[in-house]
Amino acid sequence: MRRLRIAVLSALVGLGLWSPVAAQESALRRLDTGDDSRGWEAVGRLNIGARGFCTGALIAPDLVLTAAHCLFDRATGARVAASEIEFLAGWRNGRAVAYRGVKKAVTHPDYAFAEPDQIGRVAHDLALLELDKPIRLPSIRPFETGPNPAKGDAVGVVSYAKDRSEAPALQDLCHVLARQPGVLILSCSVDFGSSGAPIFVTQGGVARIVSVVSAKAEMTGQKVALGTSIAAPLADLRAALARGDGVRAGDPLPRDPGAKGAKFLRP
Repeated sequence: MRRLRIAVLSALVGLGLWSPVAAQESALRRLDTGDDSRGWEAVGRLNIGARGFCTGALIAPDLVLTAAHCLFDRATGARVAASEIEFLAGWRNGRAVAYRGVKKAVTHPDYAFAEPDQIGRVAHDLALLELDKPIRLPSIRPFETGPNPAKGDAVGVVSYAKDRSEAPALQDLCHVLARQPGVLILSCSVDFGSSGAPIFVTQGGVARIVSVVSAKAEMTGQKVALGTSIAAPLADLRAALARGDGVRAGDPLPRDPGAKGAKFLRP
């Protein structure tokens, strides 16, 4: 197995690392105007209390897909209250197309914030957020999901990040470099705040989410992104939500047993 050095991508105060765009891939294009953003309004910024933000995407009018580690306080390992999370659909230059609170947050049953196996943690780094009210607007269409891409497949990503927190950016061409169980290793350009960002495969003009950004890493000297494969984990999350699992707004917060903060290495 190739050795990876991994960094959490939540946009937290005081983090200032960045990852350059790979020369062989398309550049990030900031979606500053309505025309630029058309078709991507279901991607939004997730404000996590006063601590920072992540990226999320609608996969149903009332469901946002994101990374599980976004729902934990990095310093203490405690879960963030659902009431402290806000989804800003299509956030761009001070305005969102829709603003929603979160009624319930469910992380994958096998996700452990303090898991020492970093690749194993990435493989389950998924969460579903149930919004306090569905978003039913003609301009916001939830994304479909698709099967896992193969090594060498072209993908794209739309994300917010620490130096582009006021508008998302699109990288419409990057690639799957390798696969490990539950994990995609990608050439996509990501940074702190990109956690939870949707990774797409576009076929026939339709973009489908196939993965979610979990971390940035360094592999044999190359900066890469790590994505969580969503096919089986997303089914587990939907089942957990149907059972009534998860943390609701106002619930006492669980703590990940043994958590003392993530032990990711900064690249």
